[in-house]
Amino acid sequence: MNPYERRAMMEGEFKARFGGLPSVWVRAPGRVDLMGSHTDYNEGWVLTMTIDREVWIAARPHPGRVSIQSLDIPGSAAFDLEHIEPDRQVPWTNYVRGVAAVARAQGLPLAGFDGLVQSTVPVGSGVSSSAALEVAVATLFKRLGHWEIGGKQVALLCQRAENEFVGVGCGILDQYTCALGQEDCALLLDCRDLSSRPVPFHRDVRVVICDTRAKRELHGTEYADRRAQCEEGAAALARFYPNVRTLRDVTRAQLSAHTGDLREVVSRRCRFIIEENERVFEMGQALPAGSHDIRALCEASYLGARDLYEIGAPVMEAMMAAMLSAPGVIGARQAGAGFGGCMVAFVHAESVERFVAYVRAAYHASTGVVADVYPVRAVAGAGPMVWAA
Repeated sequence: MNPYERRAMMEGEFKARFGGLPSVWVRAPGRVDLMGSHTDYNEGWVLTMTIDREVWIAARPHPGRVSIQSLDIPGSAAFDLEHIEPDRQVPWTNYVRGVAAVARAQGLPLAGFDGLVQSTVPVGSGVSSSAALEVAVATLFKRLGHWEIGGKQVALLCQRAENEFVGVGCGILDQYTCALGQEDCALLLDCRDLSSRPVPFHRDVRVVICDTRAKRELHGTEYADRRAQCEEGAAALARFYPNVRTLRDVTRAQLSAHTGDLREVVSRRCRFIIEENERVFEMGQALPAGSHDIRALCEASYLGARDLYEIGAPVMEAMMAAMLSAPGVIGARQAGAGFGGCMVAFVHAESVERFVAYVRAAYHASTGVVADVYPVRAVAGAGPMVWAA
């Protein structure tokens, strides 16, 4: 479905559900990390990119209240902007409610709307479907309420909504990328000061997402446990090195000197984060050059994620085997939080079609599951959509 067909479909659905046609359109892309697993909440660095799978919202103003529906997920929400409470029955709407609640707490003007959501960002796969929805909603509120805030402030607002209203202790990575991504470039993001720089792709390198189809949820204890273990490690090391605030501030030598002062599991978690931060910068150099280092960096990241951070899964092993044996592969690794979901491969441009076909067949042969394998490109971050007359 091309953009104009998608628009026409949404207009028809909007008219059927709300009467009339939408007058405001916004979009926000999904994203994938190319290097830097779990470094964001440790105030580290991440190499990240937007993808050309997007959340669209078609809307029209409706003073004082929000009424929102989705073409993809059952359930809807209608709530007064003066009284915003979580909805346990229709949990996806809490991303909408959360953005509104945080904006209200920050004193930003809220203008109500009727809205229809349609998304091509896969849900539960590690490509930030929830962050894309949050950022799209914030972009809509910004447009309707004439907020005078930039993309960083939008990202922080959305992160706070997910932390405080939805109850997921995510870092800033997802929302920042969705809000501030750049076309045809990855971003090397500093998760402490929220600065970033573009990292171009070598002309022969393409990114392919390989979805294991094993859905992952961040509400379980695995994510929270690892975050707590990292914080425990940083606090312990800060007793010896006062400048340490998070694991971002710890060197390999410092960790090695005090491994015995940490619980064994905490030491392993710390080692992975410290080494992964180093790999982000190395990948930032290798990617524009199309360097052979890409494969080694991806392999080290995957093995560390599996063995030190323990975020692997059998389906990830099967997908890794399929990706690494496929024609045209340059390198491959995990994406997102792990525990299933998506993985990412770097592929020679001329081999993308053969790579996709091979991985689908090989993964199906080993698991019986039909994987969703698709090339992606980096697109601009969230914003309003203006249609040609």
